[in-house]
Amino acid sequence: MKKSKVDLNSVIGISLAFIAIIGGQILEGGHAGSLIQAAAFLIVMGGTTGAVLLQSPVKVFLNGLRMSRWIFFPPEYSPQLLIKQIINWSHIARKDGLLALESHVTVVKDPLTKKGLQLLADGSTAEKLREVMEIDINASDEYQRQSARIWEAAGGYAPTIGILGAVLGLIHVMENLSDPELLGSGIAVAFVATVYGVGFANLVCLPIANKLKSIINEQMVMQEILVDGFVAIANGENPRFIENRLQGYYV
Repeated sequence: MKKSKVDLNSVIGISLAFIAIIGGQILEGGHAGSLIQAAAFLIVMGGTTGAVLLQSPVKVFLNGLRMSRWIFFPPEYSPQLLIKQIINWSHIARKDGLLALESHVTVVKDPLTKKGLQLLADGSTAEKLREVMEIDINASDEYQRQSARIWEAAGGYAPTIGILGAVLGLIHVMENLSDPELLGSGIAVAFVATVYGVGFANLVCLPIANKLKSIINEQMVMQEILVDGFVAIANGENPRFIENRLQGYYV
């Protein structure tokens, strides 16, 4: 699918969240630099990443990372454009026969659309076409949802890893009670690790997970439109009837 323009909601949302937190820190009389702690960052990010890798196959983990670009550059969601294309194929099939659709297979880039057009051109029955395409759709949907869940998992692990970082920082403090110069750094790691864990979970991971689920649902709608449209073409239904029915998929 083609990528749409930048999602301004995501840009504004994440910018507003971080500006509010850092701005609040400054208004409280603190310094933004005090929130930068390499040790706390390593503990939270490294620990969270390791925990997610432990529960996820590498293929799913890497795909989840790739899908994160959808937050700012989501796949195109244009049901009206898709319906228009389906109706065009319907007119071609009624006028020149299903075999005429074979010339459009090489032009289409989307794998599911390509497969559906090829099945139509091969004269597959509506039932067989739906069966084959729904297998692909269900497999793709499950894979994408598994990939999106790595962010949900990270959102669950990060606060706990942050608390672990806080405990490690306090252990460091207790070991150096006789050296006041080392107390400050230990306490800083303790509190900043908690901030990183909770902040990373609630400002990054969980919002990304929910956004990806929303995008996956939109893709499912597009795929359902595609399958229903191709099944209707295979059944030789009237293009106007096909259009009216497919428009019920969105508001």
